Amino acid sequence: MSASIKTIGNWLFSVAGVGIMLVICIAIYIVSHVAAVRVDMTEEKLYTLSAGTKAILRKLDTPVQVRFYSSQGKDMPVELKTYAQRVEDLLTEFKKIAGSNLEIKKYDPQPDSDAEEQAMKDGVEGQAMGMGFGDKLYLGLAVSMLEANTTLPFLTPQRERLLEYDLARAISAVTNPEKTVIGIMSGLPVFGESNPMAARMGGGQQDPWIFVSELRKDYTVKQVQLTSETIDEDIKVLVVVHPKGITDKAQFVIDQFLMRGGKLIAFLDPMSIVDSRNSPQQNPMQAAMQGGSTMDKLIKGWGLEFDSGKVVADKIYETRINRGQRPESAPAVLTLNAQAVNTNDVATSQIDTLLLPFAGVFSGTLKDGLKETVLVQSSLQSQVIEKFMAEYSGEQVSKDFVPSGKAQKIAIRISGLFKTAFPDGQPKDPTAKDDAKTQTPAMKESTKETSVVLVGDSDLLFEQFAGQVQDFMGQKMFFPRNGNLNLLQNFVDQMAGDQNLIGIRSRATMTRPFTRVRAMQAAAEERYRTKIKDLEKSLADTQTRLGELQRTKEGAGAQQRFILSPEQQAEIVSFQKKQVAAKRELRVERKNLRQDIDSLENRLKWLNILGIPFLVTLTGLFLALYKRKITAAK
Repeated sequence: MSASIKTIGNWLFSVAGVGIMLVICIAIYIVSHVAAVRVDMTEEKLYTLSAGTKAILRKLDTPVQVRFYSSQGKDMPVELKTYAQRVEDLLTEFKKIAGSNLEIKKYDPQPDSDAEEQAMKDGVEGQAMGMGFGDKLYLGLAVSMLEANTTLPFLTPQRERLLEYDLARAISAVTNPEKTVIGIMSGLPVFGESNPMAARMGGGQQDPWIFVSELRKDYTVKQVQLTSETIDEDIKVLVVVHPKGITDKAQFVIDQFLMRGGKLIAFLDPMSIVDSRNSPQQNPMQAAMQGGSTMDKLIKGWGLEFDSGKVVADKIYETRINRGQRPESAPAVLTLNAQAVNTNDVATSQIDTLLLPFAGVFSGTLKDGLKETVLVQSSLQSQVIEKFMAEYSGEQVSKDFVPSGKAQKIAIRISGLFKTAFPDGQPKDPTAKDDAKTQTPAMKESTKETSVVLVGDSDLLFEQFAGQVQDFMGQKMFFPRNGNLNLLQNFVDQMAGDQNLIGIRSRATMTRPFTRVRAMQAAAEERYRTKIKDLEKSLADTQTRLGELQRTKEGAGAQQRFILSPEQQAEIVSFQKKQVAAKRELRVERKNLRQDIDSLENRLKWLNILGIPFLVTLTGLFLALYKRKITAAK
C-alpha cells in the first residue's frame, strides 16, 4: 500500500515538476518577446530615450500619426533592413511614452500598390536600387497632426546617431505648426548668393549654408540686409554672422530691435577664412588681414571690448593641421572639448567638441543692469596674439608663446534691461537731406528683459569646419563632426524654440577626445619651447660677447680686426659645443615625447581590446570556483 502511494506521489511530483518547468519556460518566452529587456551600457546613454524626447512625447494632447514606410522584399539590402528594425524599435519606445496620443502605422510600399501611392502623397521617396523598371525601395516616414504635416523622405543609416533627434523634431514640428520668425544678417553668402569666383568659372548659384537649411526646418527664416533700415516686427531673434563693414546706422537698427525686446545672436570674427576665399581680387593673406568684423558701437555701449585685430592661441586646445608635407601645431585653430564650455547652461551643457579657427575674445565690464554668462572659454594656457602672426606661422606662435594664466572669453551671453548704445539718437546720414525731420524717435531702454549672445568666430558655421555634406541616393545630407552647428541651433532654440530639442541634438555628436594625451603633449612641448629659448638666449649672449671682444680691438690695426683672438676662438668653440649638446637634447626630447604619447595610446588600445574579455574570464573563474566550493561542502 505504501509502495503504491509512493509511486503515485512520485508520479504527481514529476508531473507537477514538468508542469512548473513548462510554465516557467512559457513565462520567460513571453517576457522576452513581449517586454524586451535591454540594458544601455554606454556612458552617455545613447540608446536610452533622452529627457527632452520624453518631455515632447508627454506634452502631446492631440493624437499624432506616424506613417512608417519600409520595403520588406528580398531586394532590401541587409544594412537598410537592420536599420529599419532600429527605426521601428525606436518608434515603439516613443509609443510607450506617448501612449494613445501617438499612432504608428507601418506600410510596405510594393510596386503599384496603395501603400506606394500613399508614400508618394506623403513625400516619402523611393530609391532606385535595382536595374528593373520601377524597382524602388522605401525607408522613410511621415508625421501628421490635424492639418500639420512633415516628412523624412529617406532615413539613412549614416545618420543613426541623429535618429532620435530627427524623429523628435518631426513630432515637435507638427505640434507647433506656427513657426517663430528669425532673421539672418550676414556679410557672407549664407543664403547661397552667387560667388564671384564661381561665376567666372562658369558656376551657378551656390546652395545656402547648412545652418540656414537646418534652421528653416524649425523656423521661418528671413534675410535681413546689412543695409536694412528696419527689422520686421515679426522677427523675434536676429542672427548676425560676420557683419563686415557694418555701418553705425545698421548698428542703430539692431540697437532699436533690442529695445523693443528682440533677441540677438552675433558671430563676430577677427579673421574670417571664408571671407578671404570670397575675395578673389586679393590674395588670401591680405583678405584675411582686412576681413575682421565687429559691432563696435554696440559692444562699447554695453561696456565690452572686442579687438578685431587679435585672436586667441591655446596650447591645450591647439589643432594639428597639414602645411605642405608635414603636420604642424596651430595654436590659434582651437579644437575645444567639454572642459571649455559652460556645463551649467542648457545651450552648452551637452556640447563636447567645437572647432574654431582664429577666434576673437571679449573683455571689459558690463554696464549696470546687465548680467554676463561665459559660455565658451579658452584654457589657462592661452594667449591673445596679433592675427597676422596666427596666419603666418603656427611654429612661430608656439616658440614665442607666453601663457597668460587667464581663461579668455570666446562666447558670452548678456541678459537684462539694455540701455541704448546711441543716447544721441540715430546716427546722421551725411548724404540725406532733412534727416532730422524723417527720424523716428529712438527708444532709450528695452521694454523688457532680453538677451544677447556674442561669439568670437563665424567660420565655425561653415560646413567645412562643422561637418560633411554627402549625396546619398540623390539627397544632400549633412553629417556633423562636432558641435559647431548644434551651438547655433541651441542658442536659437533657447531663445525662440523648443528647448527640449537641445539635449537630444547635442547628444548625437558626442565624441571622446584624448584629453590626457593632449595635456601630456602640451606639457612636453612647453619643455621643448623652454630648451629652444635657452638655446637662442645662449646664441644671443655669445654674439654679444663676441661684439664686446671685437670692440676691445678697435685700437688695433685694420688687419687685426678680422683675425680672431684665442679668446674669441675659445668662445666660439664653447658655443658650438653647447649648440651640439642642445640639439642632442632636443632630439631626445622629441623622442621621449613621441614615446610617451605612443605608450599611452597603446595602453588605452589594449585596455579597450582586452579589458572586457578579461573581466568576463575573471567572473567565469570566480563563479566556477564558488560553485565547486558549494558542491564540495555538500
